[in-house]
Amino acid sequence: MNKIDAIIVDDEQSARDVLSNLLGREGSIINVIGTSSNVPDAAEKIKALKPAVVFLDVEMPNYAGYEIADFFEEIDFEIIFVTAFDQYAIKAFELSAVDYLIKPINRMRLEEAVNKLKDKVEQKKTIGNYQVLLESIKQKTFEKIVIPEAGNRRVLLLKDIISIEGEGAYSTIHLHKDKPIMVSKNLKYFETVLPDNSKFFRPHKSWIINLDHITSYNKGKSQIEMTDGISAKLSKHRKTEFEQKLTT
Repeated sequence: MNKIDAIIVDDEQSARDVLSNLLGREGSIINVIGTSSNVPDAAEKIKALKPAVVFLDVEMPNYAGYEIADFFEEIDFEIIFVTAFDQYAIKAFELSAVDYLIKPINRMRLEEAVNKLKDKVEQKKTIGNYQVLLESIKQKTFEKIVIPEAGNRRVLLLKDIISIEGEGAYSTIHLHKDKPIMVSKNLKYFETVLPDNSKFFRPHKSWIINLDHITSYNKGKSQIEMTDGISAKLSKHRKTEFEQKLTT
């Protein structure tokens, strides 16, 4: 495939140089066409050079990296965040399916990010879910999740998810008053990206449920009845924790 044009944005010259050198070792898939030390300058270069991807530092003086959205009516380029940010932000990036790199940059992790980027460029995908990420960071709350669906990405409200039923490498998301969605993600993936302080609980190896959608609980049958007639299983070793969740 053709080279992917990129711009690196970081307030530290040494960080820009390191990343540029690392990207040069990635089989020349990435073509660094410009660098910038701040967001306003980066915005001008992005508009002029039209890169396919921007490697964007999160923490910079005057403007945080994610504030680059304020300089565009539409984000029509991919963003890979480069950050020494805290675990909260990492959770936000994962929840919104936006890739990120942690400083100091690991070469293998960089290669993974570049491969993901290559797939997106080949499929002509754009970062339409960027706004979800921005909302998550600014509001410090998670209300939405972005999932892959039929080659696109769909934004779901967490409150509308009744449960997620897993079967091997696939999961079925049961939605309130909507058709279920099957995605090629296992339950471990959703367990990782769903907010830690949310109402989601994994009562069984095959289920994640939204506690707000429980309608009844059959203790004898270890069965949890959910909204819209969905029945979820409860394993013995999660029973005590589940019952505690019901009382909190």
